[in-house]
Amino acid sequence: MADMREGGCLCGAVRYSVDWAPMVVATCSCRNCQKQAGSSMSVIAMMPKAGLNLTGTLKSYEDHGESGNPLLRNFCPECGAPVTSEIPAAPELVIIKVGSLDDPRDVVPTLNYWTCSASSWVTFPEGSTSLEKQ
Repeated sequence: MADMREGGCLCGAVRYSVDWAPMVVATCSCRNCQKQAGSSMSVIAMMPKAGLNLTGTLKSYEDHGESGNPLLRNFCPECGAPVTSEIPAAPELVIIKVGSLDDPRDVVPTLNYWTCSASSWVTFPEGSTSLEKQ
C-alpha cells in the first residue's frame, strides 16, 4: 500500500494529497525545465492521477518539448510556484514537482533526463540511470 504525501504551492493557495506510489522519480535538465524551475533542473515524480486530491486552482502553460508533443505545466496563479505537470497524451498520469512536497527529503531520483544540458557542476545520484536526452 502506498503512503500518503502532502504538498502545495509557496503561498498555500494550492494544496494536495497524493497516494505516494511513483512510477518513476527523475530529474530533467532540459532547457525548458531549467527555465520553468528557475534552477539547474526539475525533480519530478510520475504517478497515477487517480491518487491525487488537489484543492485550489492551478493555471496551466502549454509547453512543447523537442518532440513537439504538448506538456501542461501547472502552477499557482498567486505565487507562481510549479506544482504539477500533465501529458495530454497520457491523461491518467500526473507529474508532481518534488519540491512542492511538504517534506521531499527522502525522495531520490533513479532516472536523469537531458543530462547533455545539465550544468557542469551537477552530479547525479549514485546508481541512477542517466540519459543524454529523453
